[in-house]
Amino acid sequence: MTFIDFINFHIVPGVVLGSIYAVGAIGITMVFGILRFAHLAHGDLATMGAFIALSTMGLFGASPWVGLPVAMIFAAAIAVGIDKTFYDYLRDRPKILTVMASLGVALMLRSVVQVVWGVDSTTYQRGIVRPDEYFGILLRDRELYTLLAVATIVIGLEAFLRKSKWGKAMRAMSDNPDLARLSGVDNRHVTMLTWAIVGALCAAAGFLLGLNNELNSMMGWHLLLPMFAAAILGGVGRVEGALLGGLIVGIAEELSVLILPGQYKAATAFVILLLILLVRPRGLLNGKVL
Repeated sequence: MTFIDFINFHIVPGVVLGSIYAVGAIGITMVFGILRFAHLAHGDLATMGAFIALSTMGLFGASPWVGLPVAMIFAAAIAVGIDKTFYDYLRDRPKILTVMASLGVALMLRSVVQVVWGVDSTTYQRGIVRPDEYFGILLRDRELYTLLAVATIVIGLEAFLRKSKWGKAMRAMSDNPDLARLSGVDNRHVTMLTWAIVGALCAAAGFLLGLNNELNSMMGWHLLLPMFAAAILGGVGRVEGALLGGLIVGIAEELSVLILPGQYKAATAFVILLLILLVRPRGLLNGKVL
């Protein structure tokens, strides 16, 4: 295998997959950083967003990308509704109760997807898509657009968190909720905004995964472990850490097929998660401890 083949068959798919993990991991890191619990319904919310985009595409007969903003809006509303319905009354209770409630929410979301859209796998676009060559690097249009979309999402979110009033309020609540409250930050509004952003990120992650692979009702459940591994590896509470962690996990999964059978690729994220919890629980960029 030549070096350029190594890049095309392992590094490029790893970067694309890692970018998708990163988008989902940013949502996980925001939930834990601001609301202080691990959200187990994250993957199934991503599945819901992916199928909403599919329905939008079928309804208007347009490009799959037309469904992305619609899916993000609907998923944001669903996430806010889930918080109000299932998590809000548990806010002052032990966090393990909210974690267990999120597992129940995951099962409910998955059941809704299976009832409405069925259990069979489907795709946004059918047929073989040939890659284009960029200085020897082979990229399909959907892979290139995925990387551009992820870059846009990450840069836009970073700008929002650092420059806007509500972004600064979210960062303050992440650092110290009690001090933020004393400083005049409306924690309930920040919580609602957090869930809206998290829902939109879930939809984006689910859509991008479906665009580059296929859609099925279990895709979000399989996505959950790599997203958690990416968030913890980079440092919980750090957006840039989630991006770094996602890329590392994605590339590691693709490289693992060089020494392991392909069916064990998913176990790579589990190994990375165990190692980082044992060696450096705060992650590479010194985030919060779970």
